[in-house]
Amino acid sequence: MLISIVERSLFRDKDGGTKVVKHRFLGFLIWQALQSTAVFFLSKILLLSLFTRTPFKPSFLSIFAFIVFHFSLLIFSTSLFIISSPRPQRAASPLELLLGTARLILVPISNSQPLLSPDFRLRARASISFVLFVAVSAVSASLSVITLCLSCNAFDQLKQRRLVIGKLGFRGLQIGLLYGVHYVYNKRWVLQFPIIQRPPFFSFKMGLPVAVGKALKLSAAGYVLSAILAFVLPYEFKGQLPVGNFITEQILFYIGSFVVILGWELCHHLHQVLHTKRSVFAPPKGSAAAETNPSEPLLAALEESTPKSLLQYLAYLDLCMVCEGNVDPWRRAAFFEESGETYKRVISVCLTPVEQFTRNVSEVLESSPVDNSLQLSHQLRSPNEQLADSKVYESFDDFQLLAWCARIVASLTVHSHKEDRFGVAQLSGSNAAVISTLLSSLLAVETLMGKKTNLQSSNTLMDPAGIKWATLNPGRRDSTAGIAGRRKGAPFYAKAYSMADILKTSIYGIVSAFYDEMSHSAKAGLLEKDWIISSKPLYGTRELLSQKLRLFLDFQAS
Repeated sequence: MLISIVERSLFRDKDGGTKVVKHRFLGFLIWQALQSTAVFFLSKILLLSLFTRTPFKPSFLSIFAFIVFHFSLLIFSTSLFIISSPRPQRAASPLELLLGTARLILVPISNSQPLLSPDFRLRARASISFVLFVAVSAVSASLSVITLCLSCNAFDQLKQRRLVIGKLGFRGLQIGLLYGVHYVYNKRWVLQFPIIQRPPFFSFKMGLPVAVGKALKLSAAGYVLSAILAFVLPYEFKGQLPVGNFITEQILFYIGSFVVILGWELCHHLHQVLHTKRSVFAPPKGSAAAETNPSEPLLAALEESTPKSLLQYLAYLDLCMVCEGNVDPWRRAAFFEESGETYKRVISVCLTPVEQFTRNVSEVLESSPVDNSLQLSHQLRSPNEQLADSKVYESFDDFQLLAWCARIVASLTVHSHKEDRFGVAQLSGSNAAVISTLLSSLLAVETLMGKKTNLQSSNTLMDPAGIKWATLNPGRRDSTAGIAGRRKGAPFYAKAYSMADILKTSIYGIVSAFYDEMSHSAKAGLLEKDWIISSKPLYGTRELLSQKLRLFLDFQAS
């Protein structure tokens, strides 16, 4: 019973109940134990042996220090796994937590309506997780520093040994608090998926110099901060140590704090490597399942897993590598089966996040007032504008997922030109849906960045056949300028720039593959009919999307 409760609390938000992430976590703990063992013995031999009378003789104190050091890293690793997420999570403020607690206490429970909204519960859980992580970091650092420093026998003959232990524990507590706050504030708990998937050994090896450098910087900063805070302690807690013992205490504390933070940095890097590694959602090649329906495990992970969970991210990563690479061509060929159902499911599951992102950005653009004064302070902004900015931030939280989806649909469309023997991509209307969605999303992002929505300053646009097309001016230039002026320095602006680049690259890939077909359609005046959906686009109009597509066809989109 207890084991099942622990499993649900650890893995419910990670993979929705499957065993993929669970096995990765267990593997992470095993490798972390081996890694911490190496760190402990190397530090004892290379750094702490100078302060130990018999460094290579086993003792009860050394064994006890080894066990406590492992235990402290175990609780740190578990708390690190709990707060980790493939996307940023919004935390509730202390005032919101206080109001939510008061609501639970004072408001009677009703079956018709929950007291707390699901969004608030998620943010409250994130806040509590962050606080617990900082607390665990403080306790872990205090235990590790005490055991590492006292295992050297440097203070065995000292009368004030207990006072030294208390000071080391207090300063170790401050080191842990500093590291925990730094880790949470800089959002290092967000999983960063590498651009190039390498074997785990090489990925881990490449991050070792960075981990050592960060450990040196953070341990130095923590040493200075803890020394300042220890200086203001009452006199009876400081004690008077001989000069030699005082210097030894300072050196041992810095070595201990460096070893602890180095172990944490290596733990963080190992966690990133193991949990961002590709997972293959397919039956073994040559098996009966691979011959009948090889795409079902992948589609099940995409459609049935917890939305925006780590398992779903891993499924999108696997799908992206299948579509873009040539390692598993048999899996990509299975998407183009005769009925076309598999292809439509794959396209649908990838277009849905992009469509939702476009809708969110479109709502923000439509709600932004026309304002020519660009230098509005944050204090003078209306609540609606602040809410709009919040929606934009949340939309770009799924940047990695959106990038994969855009690349997947573009790669599948490109490969359908040669690999789609039954023509399911064209007959199902998926090609037009992909082009229209990517163009709408690109127009929305460019408008958010401050670019003009009217494509040309002149009143007409000339196509290769000599036909003049009227340009569309939605009349939102002032609003666009206001948005860009307010948000150009915002954190999401770099992501918006990257998103626009990914969308343009994806569209150019499709245009390059279908250049002959699109050119013939443009000359016949059928480009809009063949490549733009007949319904209203998510952002802009069909005429605007058609003009944008012509710029891509002329390789003039920038």
